[in-house]
Amino acid sequence: MSARVDPLDSLDPIAEGIAQALAAEPGARPPLYLVDASIYIFRAWHSLPDQFQDAQGWPTNAVHGFARFLLELLERQRPQHIAIAFDEALDSCYRNRLYPAYKANRDPAPEELRRQFVHCKALCAALGLAVLGHADYEADDLIGSALHAHRASHRGIIISADKDLSQLLLQHDEQWDFARNVRWDMHGVKGRLGVHAHQVADFLALCGDAVDNIPGITGVGSKSAAVLLAHFGSLDALYERLDEVPFLRLRGASQMAVRLREQREHALLWRELTTIALNAPLDGTVAGMPRGQADGELLEGLCSTLRFGPLTRRRLFAAAGLADASAPPPYPPSSEFA
Repeated sequence: MSARVDPLDSLDPIAEGIAQALAAEPGARPPLYLVDASIYIFRAWHSLPDQFQDAQGWPTNAVHGFARFLLELLERQRPQHIAIAFDEALDSCYRNRLYPAYKANRDPAPEELRRQFVHCKALCAALGLAVLGHADYEADDLIGSALHAHRASHRGIIISADKDLSQLLLQHDEQWDFARNVRWDMHGVKGRLGVHAHQVADFLALCGDAVDNIPGITGVGSKSAAVLLAHFGSLDALYERLDEVPFLRLRGASQMAVRLREQREHALLWRELTTIALNAPLDGTVAGMPRGQADGELLEGLCSTLRFGPLTRRRLFAAAGLADASAPPPYPPSSEFA
């Protein structure tokens, strides 16, 4: 395993990325689509019936739902540069070593779902899509690192509803909640969370994130965190000027200042957990993450094993730019019109 660099050491690279993004004209940079796969796999797992089964009788509802999502994305957008990020660091992420309770509130994925994650990755590979995964980094980190590595050449389109990922948005980037067909840019984050894109990690460090089991500072909710960051700008500035907090027009400001002072080390730890790393390894990927050549043999095997219906099968082969060997031959022309 490669040595991990503290994600907070990436502050200078962030500044460099901002300069590159602002300097480049949006029209000169093609979009790089970065997909958070887990959200769409879990959504299918919970919403589709378990009547879908593979040749061995295992459920395939999650991979069927993910395939439908992926096909809709590929057919609608026809992306030329795309990567699909998977969470392989279910309990081995570096954040778990920093804080063992990180995401400990989540039940482990059952074997029936774990098997389908493998199929989803194989499906992406068969379609010629770059697949991102790492045992030490989460999908968010892989998306952040891929976007950061391509700032000068591409603008990012992040396919996910996850609020954490909004911290990555710079000029000309977009985040897209595909299921709801809602998009926003860096300027739209304020209306959604109450803070600017670059403040999201500090915001979550202050008010916590129940989804990831991050407590935040006792007594600081989302509204209070937004007020604090509106006044101070950042968590670091807040602690540099902590004596100003009791004088803010904020309910319980005096007690809040006490708790902030007492829990300073916790606040810094929470920020390390909420900050998306920009230095995750992108092993095996090609610069620009262009769509590669599809693997017809692998796609054929997956369609058979997963028992995809004829319509899904045709769509998959069409999206891959391949001929479906199982498709019936075209009807011969009628002699009347020959």
